[in-house]
Amino acid sequence: MEKTTAEPGDYVQVHLMQEIYEGTFLEAPESEKGIILLKLDTGYNIGFNRKEVLKIKVLKKFKQQNEKIEIEKSREKPHIAMIITGGTISSRLDPKSGAVSWLTSPEQLFKFYPGIFKYVNVDKVEVPFMKASEEMTPKDWQKIAKTAEKLLNDENIKGIIITHGTDTLHFTGAVLSFFLRNLSKPVVLTYSQRSSDRGSSDAKLNLESAAITAISDIAEVVLVGHGSTNDEYCYVLRGTKVRKLHSSRRDTFKPVNTKPLAKIEDNTFHKISDYNICSKEKTKTKLDAKYEEKVALVKFYPGQDPGILDYYVKNGYKGIVIEVLGLGHVDKKWTKKIKEVVKKGVIVCAAPQTIFGKLDPYVYSTGRELMETGIIYLGDMLSETALVKLGWVLGHSEWTKNKEKVKEKMLENVAHEFSDRLES
Repeated sequence: MEKTTAEPGDYVQVHLMQEIYEGTFLEAPESEKGIILLKLDTGYNIGFNRKEVLKIKVLKKFKQQNEKIEIEKSREKPHIAMIITGGTISSRLDPKSGAVSWLTSPEQLFKFYPGIFKYVNVDKVEVPFMKASEEMTPKDWQKIAKTAEKLLNDENIKGIIITHGTDTLHFTGAVLSFFLRNLSKPVVLTYSQRSSDRGSSDAKLNLESAAITAISDIAEVVLVGHGSTNDEYCYVLRGTKVRKLHSSRRDTFKPVNTKPLAKIEDNTFHKISDYNICSKEKTKTKLDAKYEEKVALVKFYPGQDPGILDYYVKNGYKGIVIEVLGLGHVDKKWTKKIKEVVKKGVIVCAAPQTIFGKLDPYVYSTGRELMETGIIYLGDMLSETALVKLGWVLGHSEWTKNKEKVKEKMLENVAHEFSDRLES
């Protein structure tokens, strides 16, 4: 191979005998010094045997960019705040490893996405932590909610945007819908499936659509993201009625048993369904972030040993959500075990495994028998929403003194977690 001046981060051409590849030159690990690593424009990494490479031509040198950014604020623009928590939307390529690393400041985020300032002034930015969403815990949800409460009660702030990883975003959207009571402003969660420095990143449209939603008349916790695989429009989805349904597509989040609340297209907010409207009166958002962490989500499957429930009883769990089959079915062994668990004081709820549709235990005898155990059937509530709602309900000692009160709260439509009419 000809001698090269390529350094990690440079954009290069790798010349082989019959092919030429272009991409970002990466630093190979010590154990693979005979390998040339390249990140292609598609985002994938590829390795070449150094002996098969004829030459590496540098097309563009990598420059460490100045992270400072100056944004001119306008009196005419409404004011919002942002909470940055991590996830792909808050990451960029590490030119040495080829992986992504966190953007370390709000300024870096704004440098990649200056388009957000076309619509709003970002007055305040809070970074309570930086985490991949799979690392989130209930304590992190409480931190986000506490930060959101403070920002929402600032009279100058019209709404807030929360950036978040995709994998557990629907859990966070659901739990914030219960934690933040008396909402009179938009709380908008958004994301990206591809990091900020990729040409195919979905973050730009998502963030700009989130900004438009944050100054709308919605007074709910919502999720904003691509409505298709192209950069055409975004949907506004209710926090308690949405699920991630694809591992990598831009339009990964879909509404379940309901329609989107709105569509953002051509920089315009188009209402689709009814939602809570911002109050004209000055009302304070109230934080209600009590949460019982000893709750579990269990998926029933054919032949499963019901003894798994004994584990949760033994370890002091207060509540269990079981994803049941069909209209609300499990086998007879499970029916017997659930009855035992309920008698021991554990709150057991049933949520649908089917995603779409709702439970109806009265159609078949198996469902009616299960109903007699004391299990609480949750209609069309998503299992993730059911889990966080159960944790929230059981976090209130004034409710847990009476099982009937717990059942009443679980069946109360607190944040539109139940659909009046099922739509797809």
